[in-house]
Amino acid sequence: MRLELHKVKINKLAWGEKTFVRGGVLTVNREELLSVLAGDERLAKVDVDLALPGESVRILPVKDVVEPRFKMEGPGGVFPGMVSDVESVGEGKTLVLSGAAVVTTGKIVRFQEGIIDMSGPGADYTPYSRTCNVVIILENVEGIDKHDYETACRMAGLKAAAYLAEKCLGTPADEVETYETPCLRDAMAAHPGLPKVAYLYMLQSQGLLHDTYLYGVDVKKILPTFLNPTEVMDGAIVSGNCVSACDKNNTYSHQNNPVIHHMFRRHGKDFNFLGCIVTNENVTLADKKRSSSYSVKLAKTLGVDGLLISEEGFGNPDADLIMNCWKAERAGIKTTLLTDEYAGQDGASQSLADSCPEGDACVTAGNANEVIVLPPMKKVIGVPEEANVIAGGWQGSLAADGTITVELQAILGATSELGFTKLGAYTI
Repeated sequence: MRLELHKVKINKLAWGEKTFVRGGVLTVNREELLSVLAGDERLAKVDVDLALPGESVRILPVKDVVEPRFKMEGPGGVFPGMVSDVESVGEGKTLVLSGAAVVTTGKIVRFQEGIIDMSGPGADYTPYSRTCNVVIILENVEGIDKHDYETACRMAGLKAAAYLAEKCLGTPADEVETYETPCLRDAMAAHPGLPKVAYLYMLQSQGLLHDTYLYGVDVKKILPTFLNPTEVMDGAIVSGNCVSACDKNNTYSHQNNPVIHHMFRRHGKDFNFLGCIVTNENVTLADKKRSSSYSVKLAKTLGVDGLLISEEGFGNPDADLIMNCWKAERAGIKTTLLTDEYAGQDGASQSLADSCPEGDACVTAGNANEVIVLPPMKKVIGVPEEANVIAGGWQGSLAADGTITVELQAILGATSELGFTKLGAYTI
């Protein structure tokens, strides 16, 4: 499979009579965008605003972030099973408005939604402070079921992202990235002498608004399966979940999954990257055992020497992470785990809900319980009072002057377990 990402770089947003890109400026026809989002009976009102890096703007509560993409050449279309047909993707050419993002906000769906500050100390913790954000503000019909409200919000974000990129078709790319993966027969014979490695990609699927979708299918209904990494870049995986904002894998972070991009870079140099095994995070012990055993079976069938395993969320999913780890290790497959920590505000508590002796190679994305004070912003898009109820906040988090005191778990992407974060560390 060969996929070309044609990236048009966006460094500014503006309103105009037509939606197009010129000179790095994405001009948006506001009325046309609103017409694309109109007609959903689950929504009482839809509005749109803009937020640029460095501005004194706060967005909350944020539900999802999506990068505008559209297929130039197929097969298939972006976000298959959502706004496009269910045809397989990951090949052809895809237009990417790099540096732009669609952010959905509005009255809260569930308490696990987040904050984006476009400047100030909070901006240092979220990668979405450096994207040019087209913010979709959504208000649900009174009395609507929360699942229906979440679906309406999710679809609005995806529709807006596809609309923006489609309107920019024909714009010359500033950069073209090419990703090519051979068929499994050729991949297994390639790079003799290098270890074969796969990526075990855990997706949040606990239900009760903790859901992720693969080609439009609720992931909690699948058995683990093999996925080509380029399919992820075309939006085969879409977020629909309300886990804590800091380690929620937004649709944007799936589209730009740094684990996949870095494994491509090291492919053929340090190891032979064979692809992704997608698995779910379950609620019952039987489901956890079934999915972890099936994932490791797939890895053994591929003959891999190593697995990189990333998690989404914390607590209950820690059990899935650790079960995947020890089952793989005992099958002779080396593992490296990518997670974050909830070690308490003083950092002294147990970081994970589960562990095992085999889990001796672990990368942490940081302690989500660290407390941060966010100064007031000149403008707030969304509903600021939700700061008192979102995960990481508490009654009184929002002060009268607009200051917010919260744990890092309230900041979108602060401790991303895909590594899509601004936190890092180095050895001295």
